[in-house]
Amino acid sequence: MPGPADEVLFLAHRIPWPPDRGDRIRSWHLLRALAARAKVHCGCLVEGKVLPGQVEAIAGLAENWCLARRSPSLGLAAVAALATGRPISVAAFSSFQLRQWVREMLDTGRIGTIFAFSGQMAQYVPDDFAGRVVMDFVDVDSAKFAAYADTARSWMVRAVHAREARVLSQFEQRAAHRADVSLLVTPQERDLFVSRMVDPGRCAVVALGNGIDADHFSPDAVKPDVRGGRPLIVFTGQMDYAPNVAAVILFAREVMPVIRAHHPQAGFAIVGRAPSAEVRALDGVDGTLVTGEVADVRPWLAAADVVCAPLQIARGVQNKVLEAMAMARPVVLTGAAATGIDATDGDHFAIAEGAEALAARVLALIADRENARAMGTAARRWVLAHAGWDQVLAPLPMIMGWADAA
Repeated sequence: MPGPADEVLFLAHRIPWPPDRGDRIRSWHLLRALAARAKVHCGCLVEGKVLPGQVEAIAGLAENWCLARRSPSLGLAAVAALATGRPISVAAFSSFQLRQWVREMLDTGRIGTIFAFSGQMAQYVPDDFAGRVVMDFVDVDSAKFAAYADTARSWMVRAVHAREARVLSQFEQRAAHRADVSLLVTPQERDLFVSRMVDPGRCAVVALGNGIDADHFSPDAVKPDVRGGRPLIVFTGQMDYAPNVAAVILFAREVMPVIRAHHPQAGFAIVGRAPSAEVRALDGVDGTLVTGEVADVRPWLAAADVVCAPLQIARGVQNKVLEAMAMARPVVLTGAAATGIDATDGDHFAIAEGAEALAARVLALIADRENARAMGTAARRWVLAHAGWDQVLAPLPMIMGWADAA
């Protein structure tokens, strides 16, 4: 076990509770795993008001904590970034309060390791810190902005994204060189991260995957939210996130007309918080229902004949896919959305590219209910065998450099 001088400072760009979106799910399980073996102090950023239960959740795991408010204004962040040469996505998570708290914690002499969750938090790791630094980049964010630049319609938006991709890539490399170990969520993200580095030999970069709570996401845990017996396709996710927005627009406007030509009553439910104006405009289009935030996505998943994940841009492991698989639902997804999930097309899920192919695989599963059930059952078995959090985080003690890791 770690000694008294090996306490952990855990830094996250969003408060890890509640674990109801991809980044918070991962950060919460990492925080729990670290707190099970060492004294942990947690500093993170909060947008808006602190929600009921958030302080209690962090206090249940951390010896000390700092929940620093941050402004959600991207405009102010952009001005600050341009003035200082920083990435906008780093400036957006800058907090004097959190920086001061980090320094106070390090001055106690009790911190042996800083664990920084998400690349933005590298800015809080002082150059003079002599202990171990673990950077969990999760995804290659700079590559995401490069993809945004490639698909942007406006030259101005393209220029902003191209600058962010370039400056953020440089920031990521400096952070990786500063760290003892850098984590990415899949081997593919790890290899991409290393391929973009000028001097990769100086860095230890490893893959540490995402898991799923298969007891919580279980077909036996909830009753379906039945929608009249018509074929129902479901998409879940944060609905102001650009890749999710693009995915549901494609599905509602190009895939659903093909499906409804065969099943006129078929419905497409977009389930997730903060739907953008573009997403809200889809409500009522070819059987599309935009729910907004729901208290629990599991009844929607349980009611789905098919869960879809038609993402064109996807970084890392998609929690939405693991959740649907754990719920024993057949999932139709793109190759991008399947990245990092080492399951088999046709057995555990169905991969398709483009509107016509997506529609064809959905229609085939609706037509063959026995095959759909078999795929869902196989998907859950795969999750139970490969994707539990205890299994996924088994390498964490070694990553942390704890003497008893072996």
